[in-house]
Amino acid sequence: MMNKTLYIENQYLGRDRGWLSVRLLLALFCFVAYYLNIEHERNNRLFLVAGSAIVLISIVMMYVLHYRIIVTGSSIQLSGLWTARLVKIDINSIVEVESKPYSTFLVNNPVYNLHQKGKIRFYAGGKKAAWITDRDGLVYIIGSQHPNELVSAIQKARGK
Repeated sequence: MMNKTLYIENQYLGRDRGWLSVRLLLALFCFVAYYLNIEHERNNRLFLVAGSAIVLISIVMMYVLHYRIIVTGSSIQLSGLWTARLVKIDINSIVEVESKPYSTFLVNNPVYNLHQKGKIRFYAGGKKAAWITDRDGLVYIIGSQHPNELVSAIQKARGK
């Protein structure tokens, strides 16, 4: 059971509902401005190009992997696309695991390995997160689309 994979989840950069809606509203504004500005040909094209670029970039970002969560019998591994740094949390050092809301904010920025106020954050999307406390008092906040499954896989790896 040491190397058996219990849970795998991929977090994608562009799939967070908050930022996706912001990008689509901005594109909608560009398309409405394009429609209302029909007689000014030069500005008209600029709004059309900007709106189309925003939609295209949003589609591409939906398939860009931000980080991957892998829970095995001995560790939790978080590997990010943008950095070569692999974060490995030993299962034996975990004291407490619980599923709680990630933040009270409506829109949160995606982060990977952000150290802030004694907490280490990993987030790409979702409302809830797995809050993991280790023996040293560090709190890992791992945002997830399926936090209950993540928590149950960590507890299964711990043997509880």
